[in-house]
Amino acid sequence: MGRLEGKVAIVTGGASGIGRASALTFLREGARVVVGDLNEASLAETAALARAQGHADRLAPLRADVSADRDVARLVEVAAERFGGLDCIFNNAGVGGAFGPIGETTVEEWDFTFAVLVRGVFLGVKHASNRMRAQGRGGSIINTASVAGLAGGAGPHAYSAAKAAVINLSRAVSAELAPHRIRVNAIAPGLIKTPLAIGRREEAFDRLVQQKQPWPEPGGPQHIADAALFLACDDSRFITGQVLVIDGGLTALGPDLFGRDAAASPMLKKAGLNTGSTGVPGTVREVGQP
Repeated sequence: MGRLEGKVAIVTGGASGIGRASALTFLREGARVVVGDLNEASLAETAALARAQGHADRLAPLRADVSADRDVARLVEVAAERFGGLDCIFNNAGVGGAFGPIGETTVEEWDFTFAVLVRGVFLGVKHASNRMRAQGRGGSIINTASVAGLAGGAGPHAYSAAKAAVINLSRAVSAELAPHRIRVNAIAPGLIKTPLAIGRREEAFDRLVQQKQPWPEPGGPQHIADAALFLACDDSRFITGQVLVIDGGLTALGPDLFGRDAAASPMLKKAGLNTGSTGVPGTVREVGQP
């Protein structure tokens, strides 16, 4: 019997990277899974993989914008209507968001970053916890944070601030929901090799891992999926309000991804918006240009 046998889960951002690995892992462990993602083409690919593995009847793919209240509410409704309830939500959808010097970041880029990374988590926690409380059988809420939310030097400023908000939100809400036996935890990945993380810069990503991460192999989506499985199942039934750091020792050494002379970092030579694997076009501009 799988560790999630009989459970119903939602995975946002479930069409690629960490989300896809987690959705497929949850299915293999017996769960029925609603996968939400903005990218319909990637959703179809995930559904095809689930079908090839014999899990088609336990998967419900749904296009969803996690920054939209109605879309997140619909994910929870589908879990209840198709599978009979909800036991776990993995609020994983993400983007790289605004990047470049803070003086070059536009209000629109900042707001887009927080809409996906923070509002999306808030909405997932809100709607999932309401359903779980009504059911009266508890549940598990898992939020994707980042090592960038733990300290400076591990990511762009907007992304780092947003992930810090996710960490604090997870801790705050865990105390509120504990009496209802609803656990709330966050996962803080380090350098994980996903389409969002590497973009078109796979060689640069590999060099960064070799230079900054103590563990010799790069992190992969399955490393995070395995952690999400642990937090979703009853093995972690006494764990709440925690941040599980999975980073190959990156934070133990001190991330310092920008180097000592942060102002001269190549990461700050351009600005724009990294929309990740959403299918929404991003932007890149040279610093100093409108």
